[in-house]
Amino acid sequence: MTDASTIDHVKMMQHVESHPYPQLFATISGAHLYGFPSPDSDFDLRGVHILPLETVIGLDEGDQTVEKEGIYDGLEIDLVTHDVEKFFRLMLKRNGYVLEQIFSPLVVFSTPEHEELKSIAKKCITRHHAHHYLGFAATQWKLFAKESPPRVKPLLYVYRVLLTGIHLMRHGEVEANLVTLNESAKLSYIDELVDRKRCGPEKGTLQAADLEFHTREYERLTAELESAHEASKLPEMPSARSELNDLLVRLRLKPVRVKALDELARQSQDLGMGY
Repeated sequence: MTDASTIDHVKMMQHVESHPYPQLFATISGAHLYGFPSPDSDFDLRGVHILPLETVIGLDEGDQTVEKEGIYDGLEIDLVTHDVEKFFRLMLKRNGYVLEQIFSPLVVFSTPEHEELKSIAKKCITRHHAHHYLGFAATQWKLFAKESPPRVKPLLYVYRVLLTGIHLMRHGEVEANLVTLNESAKLSYIDELVDRKRCGPEKGTLQAADLEFHTREYERLTAELESAHEASKLPEMPSARSELNDLLVRLRLKPVRVKALDELARQSQDLGMGY
């Protein structure tokens, strides 16, 4: 019997295969990765494409970023990919978002080079990634605080970002799933908010009276992330530049090898990917 997750995976693969360029990987990001999708959440796919060598060395500038939206039997899918060189340069900066895409366990499309990239990416993690998460959390908090009534979704994004940053500083591990992060954080209100988001509409709201409490928690967790940054033993600088350069050259000069679709479907089921 074919379950819903397998059907969704096939639709996502159809969307990925319509991409104009070969791809290194495509993974699921957004609310599904973060552990709090609503019943009506769309699917945010993120990944890397590989511009052909003749495009890179020619006069015409290729598509550094490709965005593709589609609807498949009511399933909304948004795919955004960067060219491999642009993506690798982002990895060498304090960009936590690209690391989350690489390490996402919700894999739609992969290659052996994607597995190699995961190993290299560990050498890109630095203590200064804390600045990415502090800035991202501040932006999400502003979005949350200006709404009336306040919504559950942006508040969950605030907590997800802060806990991801704290975990990264303390353990050197990229973990984007808020439910998993809360297993150690043990914040009771997180479980309640996640349940509301999962069971309700995408635009579910909070009581205005809750704002004061969450303001205190935002400030407390921000301070905790700042402290974790100060105490972190992570390196100051990434050490993967030469390995990324080597992989980039190889990807430009030869086609990537794609994992078989049936293997990816099996991996999805092994991960319990109900998305």
